[in-house]
Amino acid sequence: MVEPIFKKTSFEITAGKPVTFTQASEGSGKRVTINFCAGCSTKLYLDLERFPAIYGVYGGTFDDPNWFDRSPEMTLHIFLDSAQNGTVIPAGVSTFRHHAMLNDGTPVAPTVFEGHHAI
Repeated sequence: MVEPIFKKTSFEITAGKPVTFTQASEGSGKRVTINFCAGCSTKLYLDLERFPAIYGVYGGTFDDPNWFDRSPEMTLHIFLDSAQNGTVIPAGVSTFRHHAMLNDGTPVAPTVFEGHHAI
């Protein structure tokens, strides 16, 4: 899933009202709310109790889903322990078996592969 992050203060729904589904994160135990289109059920963005100042917006919801930076410096691959077999991780990207930080906010050291790596 490609999920660019936006500060809530920089994000606005301009039409309609999303429908929500809320569940507890298996990792943190905190609330994750999925906001999706009431008409077509497309997932739009995530509202995360653990990160109250941001939204994770599903990249496929943009008219041009390639407009945002996916360089290794701006990209993380998280929850690799849950990745599907055959997932290819690009070289130079910071990767994490679970999340990039512990529940208390302590950063986790990333693994960075030199060449492409398949899970």
